[in-house]
Parts: sequence; C-alpha cells; structure tokens
Amino acid sequence: MDKNTFTGLFLIMIIMGVGIWVMKPSEADIKKEQLTVHQDSIKKGLIKTQASAATTTVAVKADTVKKAGVDSAVLKTPFGAATIGTEQFVTIENKELRLKLSTKGGRIFSAELKNYKTFDKKPLILFEGNTNKFGITLKAGDRNLNTNDLYFTPTATSLKVAEQDSGSVTMRLSYSPTQYIDYIYTLKGKGFKLGLNIKSTGLDQVVANSNVYNLNWAASLPKQEKDIAQERQYSTVYFKNTENEVDYLSEAKDDQKSITDKKLQWVAFKQHFFSNVLIAKGGITKSDLNVATDVADTTDVKQMKADLTLNRNADGSAPLEFYFGPNRFNTLKEQGYDLQKLVNLGWGPLKYINQFAVLPLFNFLNKFNWNYGIIILILTIVLKLVLAPLTYKSYLSMAKMRVLKPEMDEIKGKVGEDNPTLLQQEYLKLYKKAGVNPLGGCLPLLIQMPIVIAFFRFFPSLFELRGESFLWMHDLSTYDAVITFGKIPFIGNHISLMCLLMTISTLIYTYFNNQISGATGQMKYIGYITPIIFLATLNSYPSGLNYYYFLANMLTFAQQYMIRLMVDDKKIHAQIQENKKKPDDPKKKKSGFAAKMEEMMRQQQQIQAKKGK
Repeated sequence: MDKNTFTGLFLIMIIMGVGIWVMKPSEADIKKEQLTVHQDSIKKGLIKTQASAATTTVAVKADTVKKAGVDSAVLKTPFGAATIGTEQFVTIENKELRLKLSTKGGRIFSAELKNYKTFDKKPLILFEGNTNKFGITLKAGDRNLNTNDLYFTPTATSLKVAEQDSGSVTMRLSYSPTQYIDYIYTLKGKGFKLGLNIKSTGLDQVVANSNVYNLNWAASLPKQEKDIAQERQYSTVYFKNTENEVDYLSEAKDDQKSITDKKLQWVAFKQHFFSNVLIAKGGITKSDLNVATDVADTTDVKQMKADLTLNRNADGSAPLEFYFGPNRFNTLKEQGYDLQKLVNLGWGPLKYINQFAVLPLFNFLNKFNWNYGIIILILTIVLKLVLAPLTYKSYLSMAKMRVLKPEMDEIKGKVGEDNPTLLQQEYLKLYKKAGVNPLGGCLPLLIQMPIVIAFFRFFPSLFELRGESFLWMHDLSTYDAVITFGKIPFIGNHISLMCLLMTISTLIYTYFNNQISGATGQMKYIGYITPIIFLATLNSYPSGLNYYYFLANMLTFAQQYMIRLMVDDKKIHAQIQENKKKPDDPKKKKSGFAAKMEEMMRQQQQIQAKKGK
C-alpha cells in the first residue's frame, strides 16, 4: 500500500413442501432404472416419514448396489449407505436470497442474491459448484469420513418463505433410523441471514471425539465486478474473535493463519462488494484460515478456506448463522456482531475520519435520493468549506514568503552558498524580524492531509457507488475507459477519462500554486512530474474517486481566487516592514521551530569550528 498512500498524499470511495427423494447410485448401466425405482418406492408407500425414508433408502441402495456389482461390504461400514447416491437439489428462498442445497453433503451448493446483478447484468451468484465445500470431518470405526462426500435426505424439495414468515428444511445424514446428523436450515421471509443448526443424535458411541465438530469450509469466489484486479485487491478472509478484535489475511498475496489462542466469533469470505460470513454463536475454538489467488484464472477472484473446530452443546447441537449479502456499511451494522468492520475504511486516524465524519455526512446526503455524482459534489463542497480556514492560513503564509523572496535573494547574494549554516542563520533572523513562520504554509496542508488520504480508502470501499452512473461514467465504483488498447506496463489497457481530467486539473493547480508560493528550482518541476505518475496509478481506480479529486482541485482554484481578492501583497509587505522596525523583545518566548533551528545552527557552527582547527 505504499504506492496507494503516496498517491493519496498528492491528490488530496434467499412452505415447506412435502415429498422425499430416495438416493440412488450413479452407475452408468443403471441410470435408466433410477426414475422407475424411485417412483415405485413412493407408490408403495415406502417413504412416509423421515425415519422410514432413511430405512427405505438403505434397502434400495443395498438392492441397487447388488445389481451394480458393487461390494456389498461397503454398506456394512459406518455411514456406508450414505456413500452412494445421486445428487439432487432443494431450493430455498426469500425476498433477498435464493439458495440451492445439495443432498450430497447436505451443504449449500450455491447462493444467489436476487436483487443484485454482476457488472455485465447476469445473476449474482456468490459461489456455486463442487469446488465449494462445507463438511464435518468424522472418524467412525477405522474410517475417516467427511460429510461433504456423503448423501443426505431432505425433508422437502423446496421452500419459499413469504416476507412475514419463516420456514426450515432439514437435511439428514443417517447412520441408523435413530442415529443421525441433521443440518437444520432456517430462513426468514426477508433478510440476508440463513440459520444453520448442526445437531448430532445418538452418535456418541459411533463417532470419535463427538464433543466437537471439525468443520471444513471452502469456496472459490467468482468474478462479480468489471476489473478483476481491483476486485482481488479488496478480497480476502476476515475474522473476528470474541474479544471484539477484527483482523484479516493479506489482500495482496497468498496468506494463511492458524489461531488457537483465541476463540473466533465469525469468519468471512469477503469479496470487494459482497461477503459470505459464518457466525458461530458458541465460538470457534481453533481456526486454520487460508486465501490464495490463481493469477492465470480470469473467472474466479480468489480461493478461500477455513478449517474450524466448534464446540457442540450438551444436546449435540452447534447453532450457526450465515450472512450472504452486500458489504454496505449500514446493512452490515444491522446484522450485529460488528460485521460492518468488513468494510475497510483505512488504518489509524483515517478509519475514524471516514467512520465518524465522512460516512455520516454521506449517509445524510444519501437521504435526499440525489444522483451519487451530485452527492459527491455536495460532499466535496462541505468539506472544502470546513477546511477553508486552514486553506486561507496556508495561502497567507505562502504569500508572506513570496513577498520576502527578494530580501532572501539579497541575503543569499551577500552570504553566498558556500556557508549554508550562516545562510540559514540569516534567513532565520529575517523570518524573526518579519514575523513570518516559514512552515506556516505547510502545516495547514499537513493537517488537511489525513482527510484527503481518507477518501482514497473511502470511495473504493463505498458499496453505494456500485452500478451508479453519472454523466459518461456508467459505474462510479470502477474506472471509466474512454480509450482501450493492448496492455501497457503501468498504464494497463485503457485510459480513464475522469482520471485524465483529474491529472490535467492537478497540473494546472501545480502551476498556480507555484505562482503563489514562488517555488523555484527542483521543487518547481517535481510538482509537474508527480501528476503524471499518479495518472498511471489512479487510472484503474474508481471513477468516483477521481471525480472527487477533480472536484477538489476545481474548488481549490475557486477558493484561491477568492482569497487572492482578499489578500493584498502590498499590505503584507508593509506589515512585514513594520514588524522589522519593532525592537526585539528579549522576554518573548521563541517558537519551538525557531529554538530548534537556532540550536541546530549552533551545533553546525561548533562542528565547522572543530574541522577548521
């Protein structure tokens, strides 16, 4: 992030239905028999209750296994009947979510957010397919098993929950009619949360170490946004411990972390604008977290994995919750558990500026339902007005230094450049007599700097800008390519128009600022080189961020024009001359800067004196 910080410094963003399906083998030579066997089982009344379903499933599987020539000894092993079957799906949904449960593993096969689309207007699916895993590791007898590979029996074929209602579906993994593991999924009519209660019944003498659940969760997260590079930049595994500390793995590289000294409350597979969060109400006693990126893969953003150890309650249950939803700060905050900390608002003081100043102001302006381009404009104007006194003070100080420049040049001509220590001493005497602080123009800018840098993290993290257009910018959360071409180092494969305008405005700002400050030599030209470097850096950043910096530059022009009308160089010069006529007050306490400078000069003189001997 060194480059990002350096950039920011100068550019001050898813009712119950009834029906039970029977598991069947997937051997190629008996595929034609599967549908007939299943329908005959229902007609004969073999499937009536959950327990009878489990018994019938074993009977059918034993028969089909025998027909298929599979070693029937497999059925005699722990959970042997659950190792064969055909994957089927149960869809559960509410106003916001459409979730597909798989009978293989009893897990969530896919999660879709119904009210959102990808950047290219396709259904927004957080994860889908067999590369995503959710299973409990079991040791039964001499076998090591994972529920992700075993077949469950559902209590319903689908579930659609009305807005004011709630419903549940149970996926059961049977060892015997009275011994099983249930995944009980509970969904309310609206919201982004899905309840999951894992409950083991009658398996204490079957499964080793049955007082805990060793859960393996993994997902390969597909691309949702226009720029996969930027999406990767803000995607990683987040986690919060029971001491309210939120941390995350590296966003920039493959990373892993084992946590055994603290309990975790939740683990999140976070993408740029959406997250999959697993909340453990009883805590997670041990965690092994991992994030990896396949840079050659242009469809999946990152691969994330969490191996978690959960304590189960006395009744064999482990209550969990999933959050599948957007990384909108206020939405996350409504969920509890400090999920809003998934939105990275920056480090140190930047976080507090964004959270307690910028975000509340943005949320207030958002209530008016204006276009986000207008909101950013108003936000910029308000902040410029708040910072106006500092801008005025900085301008005034630079004007004083500009007025003093002829006298400084005169001193330089008399003393010469061969003795920099003596030259600085004479400059200090001039500053003291004129009542000018040479750092007066820098200090107000340094005070403003954290606010300017805070926006560098605020706009890229702002979910509200996703898919929102303004003028020619179709999506304020990503770049606005006006020209595309083959990939060029540092620049990429496009030119962002708003970034280009921002760069031009920065060059103009630099020109006028040099006129005000009287900058000469290298300092004069560095100001023209850095905007070109920033063009390459910010070219792939959100157009909303570049739009803000462009507005900030234009408003600074307006402020400086108005201040210039208020500040008269002749009056400043006259005041400086009056200050020089005043006798020195020996009782007047020197400023910290002056005292330090004088001490430094004194030490330099002593060093030079020793060298001369």
